[in-house]
Amino acid sequence: MTAVLSRAPPTDAPAQHFEVRPFDAPVGAEIVGLDIAEPINAADFQRIHRAHLEHHVLVFRDQRITPAQHIDFSRRFGPLEIHVLHQFQLKDHPEILIVSNIKENGEPIGLGDAGVYWHSDISYKPKPSLGSLLHAQELPSEGGDTLFADQHLAWEALSPELQQCILPLKAEHSYLAKYEELRAKNPWRPKLSQAQIDQVAPAVQPVVRTHPQTGRKALFVSEHFTTRIVGLPPGESDALLAELFAHSVKPEFVYRHAWAPHDLVFWDNRSLMHLAAGTPDHLRRRLNRTTVVGDTPF
Repeated sequence: MTAVLSRAPPTDAPAQHFEVRPFDAPVGAEIVGLDIAEPINAADFQRIHRAHLEHHVLVFRDQRITPAQHIDFSRRFGPLEIHVLHQFQLKDHPEILIVSNIKENGEPIGLGDAGVYWHSDISYKPKPSLGSLLHAQELPSEGGDTLFADQHLAWEALSPELQQCILPLKAEHSYLAKYEELRAKNPWRPKLSQAQIDQVAPAVQPVVRTHPQTGRKALFVSEHFTTRIVGLPPGESDALLAELFAHSVKPEFVYRHAWAPHDLVFWDNRSLMHLAAGTPDHLRRRLNRTTVVGDTPF
């Protein structure tokens, strides 16, 4: 298993002594003792990459990094996505999407309702995200947790009959599926221009995808972006999707992350869905997100 790198890793950087500590949870591990601000040699990077494939979500503790360092580390895994909501790009760093409920001068500085439905990032594009890296900038005193559901476990827990039924199916994913509904509920989402709408035309994806590096199968539908099963009557499609949505986020598949200051969380969108648990309106929350471009699901 090898990483897809957008630049050659340094080979002469000294080794960093860090630990990979699996969580007592269905998914996830923390990385302790690594400093992303320092050069990471090829051997250490491959160890990180293997841990990411094994645990699907990695929590890098106490990362006091700049946006540029966040971007540089993210690019070690591949090219970065520029999010369609350019309004919430970090100034001078378009690769970073601000995820925040903070307003300045009456206007939101970031996407305040990101992740209110279970989803896998960028599943609405022909090449969905490989993974996302979210770095804590300002955390609330309560709330703000992020939940991750292992879709390999979800697939493996289906009955053989249902597995056989859904394996050949495809589904449509649309960024606009719940966009106007979310706009009506809160002030965070701007009205999209036609140019932005053109960037997020619906994509058709397999209902069950195969991880390109591990070969493991995973469910690949979400309540946020998946609108229909291709080729099924609407009623049958809706019923099947409702069944899969409910199954895919059962507690036995889920890790709940309580953020600590300076956490950098890197999750595999090919293996997981995630959900924001919510933050009380009067408490401030801000994080910076990069998203690594993936490949065409199969």
